[in-house]
Amino acid sequence: MPNAIELAAQIGAALKAKNLLLTVAESCTGGGISQAITEIAGSSEWFDCGFVTYSNSSKTELLDISEVLIAQHGAVSEEIAAAMAEGALANSEAHVSLATTGIAGPAGGVPGKPIGTACFGWVVGGITHTERLVFSGDRHAVREQTVVHALDKLLRLIQEP
Repeated sequence: MPNAIELAAQIGAALKAKNLLLTVAESCTGGGISQAITEIAGSSEWFDCGFVTYSNSSKTELLDISEVLIAQHGAVSEEIAAAMAEGALANSEAHVSLATTGIAGPAGGVPGKPIGTACFGWVVGGITHTERLVFSGDRHAVREQTVVHALDKLLRLIQEP
C-alpha cells in the first residue's frame, strides 16, 4: 500500500482533475493528514483547510457539532466522524471532506472502544460515508495507520464513477 504522501499526491491529482477542493477535520491524527497533504507542492490548488479539533469543545465551536450528539455517541464514534466531515464542509469552501476521531493510546480505551479504535467520516459527492476500525500497535502506529486508511479510502471514493 502506498504511504500517506503518495496517497495525498494521488488524491491531489484526482481532485484537480475534477476541480474539487478538500477539507479535513482531525482529532486522533492531530494534523497528520493535513501534514501529508501539504507535503505535496501545489496542494493549495486542491486543499482548502484543515481543522484539528482534539477537544469536544473545539468540535462544537469549530465544526458545529452539538454537545448532545457527543454525549449520546461519544467523541469516538462513526456519528461524530460523520458530523466532523459534514461540519468541515459547512465551515470551508471545500467540496470533499474527511474526518478522523479515535483512541490512539496508550490509555483511554473503554469497553466497546479499545485502544486503537478509529472512526472515519468522508463526504464525497454529497454522500457521507463512515467506518470504524481497530488498529494494533503503539500510539504512533495507530495514528499512522489511521492517516493512511483515511487517505486511501478518500482516494477510492473520489475515483468512483
